[in-house]
Amino acid sequence: MTAHLQEDHYKYKKVISIGVVSELTGLSQRQIRYYEERKLVFPDRSKGTRKYSFADVEQLMKIANQREEGVSTWEIRQEMTKELRERMLKGQMNAHFRRRS
Repeated sequence: MTAHLQEDHYKYKKVISIGVVSELTGLSQRQIRYYEERKLVFPDRSKGTRKYSFADVEQLMKIANQREEGVSTWEIRQEMTKELRERMLKGQMNAHFRRRS
């Protein structure tokens, strides 16, 4: 693991409660659960407790900003799907060309 990835690793640990996420983002717990229902954020769940990462907090803040600009949750989801496909394709291409070198 590179130093950069090690530094950012904490961002992806699902350790933050919904109450703390609400305080950090300014979103209500109801809004956060709604964005989960719309498949815009994916907390870990155990025994009815949701746990979020710092990356989830960043994603929720991005969603909130887009919603303030009038972007629908459907449009946000479409953009997330497009970005994921592009990252996957880029990863596949990188893997393919590394093997040929």
